[in-house]
Amino acid sequence: MDKHISDSNPPPDPGTPAPELTEVEEAVRTLIRWAGENPDREGLVETPARVARSWKEYFSGYGHDPAAILERTFQEVAGYDEMIVLRDIRFESFCEHHIAPIIGRTHIAYLPDKKVVGISKLARIVEVFSRRLQIQEKLTAQISSTISQVLQPKGVAVVIEATHHCMTTRGIHKPGTVMVTSNMLGAFRDSATTRREFLAMIGTPQTRAPL
Repeated sequence: MDKHISDSNPPPDPGTPAPELTEVEEAVRTLIRWAGENPDREGLVETPARVARSWKEYFSGYGHDPAAILERTFQEVAGYDEMIVLRDIRFESFCEHHIAPIIGRTHIAYLPDKKVVGISKLARIVEVFSRRLQIQEKLTAQISSTISQVLQPKGVAVVIEATHHCMTTRGIHKPGTVMVTSNMLGAFRDSATTRREFLAMIGTPQTRAPL
């Protein structure tokens, strides 16, 4: 299987050298000056280096292959073939339009076909894709398609609820707004009963704690 078959925002071309750390820090200094501040004052002099380190953490997902995370599976499941649900997986990402935070939770379900995967691997898939510049619609589809392609289950369902700081702290300024996206594959798309069972398990946004 092509390791990047489900990865619609792969890492940059390896033939293109990454900027040097000094270039990154100078870019941050430029932004600080553009904001009207002095990057050489005491409180800001170390900020460019801190921002560079933060970006390495924020966007660490580019350094991992999401499909490889799911490759170790377990087949000794005593014939278990019912729905597996992992809900309320918290994530932090950044929108690719404003580089503003996206804070939310992901709910994942799949119907196994002879094999299952450790539940921490499902959470890691969310982590890898969220640690990239994203839009929520793409993030939802990437998680579901990767699980479907690697595990080849009877069906996959992913629902994401998130707040977008690009519209809560800037622009239209609407705090408390939650965006919900879903992607249903296989049995979850074909069977209304299966879909309802999954949605009943995760509940509704109004019944859960705020994001």
